[in-house]
Parts: sequence; C-alpha cells; structure tokens
Amino acid sequence: MKERIQKAIRRAQFAAAGAAIGGGLGGLVGKNAASTAAGFGALIGATIAEKVGPAEEFKERFQRGADADEAAE
Repeated sequence: MKERIQKAIRRAQFAAAGAAIGGGLGGLVGKNAASTAAGFGALIGATIAEKVGPAEEFKERFQRGADADEAAE
C-alpha cells in the first residue's frame, strides 16, 4: 500500500511540475496557449513519472544486491 501511495505522489509531483513549466511557456504566447500547454505539460510529467519509477526501483534492487555481496565477503 505504501508503494502505491508513493507512486501516486510521485506522479502528481511530476504532473504539477510539467503543468507549471508548460503553462509558463504557453503563457508567453497567450491565455489559451497557457492552458493547453499546462495540460500537455501535466500529461508529459505524469508519463515521465511512470518511466522514472521503475528505474528507481531497479537502482534500489541493484544497490541492495551490492550490499548483500559486500556482507557475504
């Protein structure tokens, strides 16, 4: 359950950051562009979060394996 909550929080953080960046860049063009770019930015941020999560889990597993190897020596 804890992992699911962490995954949802990570996805929300990335989506919020993407929306802020997209909205800021779109705001340079106009109001409609800002809202559209914020939506796209949020979508891109959430997608990146889905890709980053498995990479972090793999890195943690790899580090745990190295720790176990060092303890065995």
